[in-house]
Amino acid sequence: MSLTLQRTALDVIGDDLTVDLPDGTTVPFAHLDYAATAPCVRAAADAAQNLLPWYGSVHRGTGIRSQTSTLEYERARDLVGDFVGTRPGDTVIFTRNTTDALNLLARSLPEGITTIVFDGEHHANLLPWRRPLRLPTPATPEAAVAALRQALRSLHGPALLAITGASNVTGEIWPVRALADEAHAYGARVVVDAAQLAPHCPVDLDDLGADYVALSGHKLYAPFGAGVLAGRADWLDAAEPYLSGGGASVEVGTAAEDVRWAQGAARHEAGTPNLLGAVALGAVCAALKGADRGALHSHEQDLLARLREGLAGVPAVVPVSVFGDRQPRVGIVSLALPTQDPAVIAERLGREHGIGVRAGQFCAHPLTRRLTGSARTGGCGTGAVPGLLRASFGLGTTGNEVDRLVEALRRLTSRAG
Repeated sequence: MSLTLQRTALDVIGDDLTVDLPDGTTVPFAHLDYAATAPCVRAAADAAQNLLPWYGSVHRGTGIRSQTSTLEYERARDLVGDFVGTRPGDTVIFTRNTTDALNLLARSLPEGITTIVFDGEHHANLLPWRRPLRLPTPATPEAAVAALRQALRSLHGPALLAITGASNVTGEIWPVRALADEAHAYGARVVVDAAQLAPHCPVDLDDLGADYVALSGHKLYAPFGAGVLAGRADWLDAAEPYLSGGGASVEVGTAAEDVRWAQGAARHEAGTPNLLGAVALGAVCAALKGADRGALHSHEQDLLARLREGLAGVPAVVPVSVFGDRQPRVGIVSLALPTQDPAVIAERLGREHGIGVRAGQFCAHPLTRRLTGSARTGGCGTGAVPGLLRASFGLGTTGNEVDRLVEALRRLTSRAG
């Protein structure tokens, strides 16, 4: 199935990249590591390139460059807001990435807020919270809702549920709406880590039942260093600025404490903003918003089915999951290799087969240890622990690349490999 004609703006830059193998052959590079960093698409590159002649200060000048840059920066904010379905009273704050966005929210929580988080989260959504109540990751979506209900009943004070939209380890889509409805029934708010969900599925604050959503440009085909926190403005407007400096301050007096801080997004966007990153991300959000997401989803699900069917014939490779094979998922599959070191296999896939994947614990140590049965710990990079092997795909992935991965794994994990 080819979708090229449907997505000129979403064509992947570098999809014609080739690599030389040790046997002297040259093959197309198969990038199957979208969950770590997605490649850039034409919409992002063109948006940045087209703005460069007009690049100037944002909110700080009267010249044509500054005025154009300010207009494009705020236009990007509107495009991102439309992409995530912001509502009256919501704000869109540009950050560096999802980690930065979630840390910003964690710093902005009112006193006394308890954050409820399952231990299967990416570290970006596991570690920033000052008063966390960490719950074990359950075996079923229904058990997740029941565990949340029990936790909420035990609390005596306001709470925030921090939940992933889709697991960066297994690709499984979490029951966000059911969890959000449960949280709201007890007066709690909800933030969704949509870093892995947004590239694959429409993300809408109301549909998710979310008060806040965080995402990264580099996961969303706009690798220019921008991320987003979007959602209810009241906590953010009442909090101390995330960074102190120009832009966040409206008026500064002679006394150290004599500062009047801005309201809205500017309060947390001190300093010169990442204009190109914001504009590139806004362009991709607009392109995805106008694309046939249903067709893209169907193509991705076909690739997932193709991969799982192929892996069924590779006995040394075991796909892992939290909720089971029937749980809806995005284009991420992690594999346990009981008789092999995933880091070695990943290195050989790249060097000998021209296939880029990821090995390790994917900055989700508690979940990966549970899935592998390992009690050891280590860094987020490859080689620290046996961990898992992860293949992930997106807009540029083809059926041929999936077949190449299956055949390479068959060879590398066999006795002759």
